[in-house]
Amino acid sequence: MSFKYIAVASKLHDRQSLSRALAGHERALAEAGGKRLDGAVADGEELAFIFVQTGGVENEVIRRYRSRRQQGKTGPLLLIAHAAHNSLPAALEILAQVQQEGGAGRIYLLRAPDDAATLADVQQTARCLDANRRLAEDRLGLIGASSDWLVASSHRPETVATRFGLKMVPLSVDELRAHVARDPTPASGPEFATWDRAKACEGVTREAFARAVGVYRGLKALAESYRLGAVTLRCFDLVTQDATTGCLALARLADEGISAGCEGDVPSAILLRWLWHLTGQAGWMANPSDLDVRKGELLLAHCTVPLGMVGEHRLKTHFESGLGIGIDGTFAPGPVTLLRLGGAELDRWWGAEGTLLEDRHAADLCRTQVRVRIPPAAAGQLLEAPLGNHLVLVPGHVRRLFQEAFGLVGA
Repeated sequence: MSFKYIAVASKLHDRQSLSRALAGHERALAEAGGKRLDGAVADGEELAFIFVQTGGVENEVIRRYRSRRQQGKTGPLLLIAHAAHNSLPAALEILAQVQQEGGAGRIYLLRAPDDAATLADVQQTARCLDANRRLAEDRLGLIGASSDWLVASSHRPETVATRFGLKMVPLSVDELRAHVARDPTPASGPEFATWDRAKACEGVTREAFARAVGVYRGLKALAESYRLGAVTLRCFDLVTQDATTGCLALARLADEGISAGCEGDVPSAILLRWLWHLTGQAGWMANPSDLDVRKGELLLAHCTVPLGMVGEHRLKTHFESGLGIGIDGTFAPGPVTLLRLGGAELDRWWGAEGTLLEDRHAADLCRTQVRVRIPPAAAGQLLEAPLGNHLVLVPGHVRRLFQEAFGLVGA
């Protein structure tokens, strides 16, 4: 991940001597993805980092910080310090003043050019800032109102925009239907590879699959028309009124980089998109169907899953209705992170790292089912202070990454 920085030094120091002394640090920053900017050029940039080369620069940095705030360029003041030339004392004084003014910031103490841990911290912060910027520039399509039962997960566009900068685009299910009506039951196409590759097709027909392909094509056309990076669909309207499902459509869109959530769940759709920007991976939105707090084990289930996340899949009907197409995907065991975004102002989150233990294929649950083990304390929090129904699962252990990204919002 690339990042930009400026270097500040006291005029009392000999420039050439200082340059020689810090050449290794500058080289290390460059190898980590850093691009040094001229201070004047940086005034017009969304600058993230300042390399405090010497003491005596406190007033210069504070002036720069205040000027940027006055221009509406918010964000934390991120200071890279080193262990000589009074760099660290200066950074401490600067950050103390910023915090007294109600601002936020952080010091990265690069003790030597081979300080890999600190360089990794800088890179992670840069990654989070980039993901947050991309999220703020994104567009989320709310296709139909949030499902009636999502009483804690139907946030208004104004709340979303204020918190993240993300623009919500309310659309109707009828507008989706108009796109679907152009070719409601396609006879062929690349989507049918999902039918051909299915390990089994249980209780479903190719005609039902074709109708699900029609929903996918209509939803994709809608996303392209409104330049949507993410969608969340009031999918049960398709079940009750059109006798089809959006499960295949959401699975395919997620694989194609359009983050896709179910039931009009706004926090989950935001989280899916955020994780896409942070990790480059699709996440899986699912119901916690069972929970053993003492063991720290959850059973998660849902009728759709990005096919790129699973090794093989079966095609079944949608669980609650017995209609359309549902997807039963098989995950590989391994490390995962579970996350949930919530709160009235979307200012709270829950997260736990754990291990995906096994798949299940019970008939009395949504079609894709997995058992996950997390710390018992985290499992208990789900019952004591839930943020809503659905959780999002993403491969790997990324709780610390998300924690930092969340903390940088509005800093």
